[in-house]
Amino acid sequence: MFQPFVLSLFLYFPEDKSEYGPAAVTFILFMIAALLTMKWIINISKREAKKAKELEEKIMKQSSIKGNSEQ
Repeated sequence: MFQPFVLSLFLYFPEDKSEYGPAAVTFILFMIAALLTMKWIINISKREAKKAKELEEKIMKQSSIKGNSEQ
């Protein structure tokens, strides 16, 4: 008795099915934008990881050179 009333507050199923069109287009546009943003962030993350690895290798080389010269 109470459950259908609560669901009707949050769900809307239009009689005219043409109202689904704009919602579908909007959903697809936002989904594409979200996927492109995710791909962009992943690419930036990979670039930053590569830079960090290069910096780490450079520091390790410098520390090994200093370690060898101190002995």
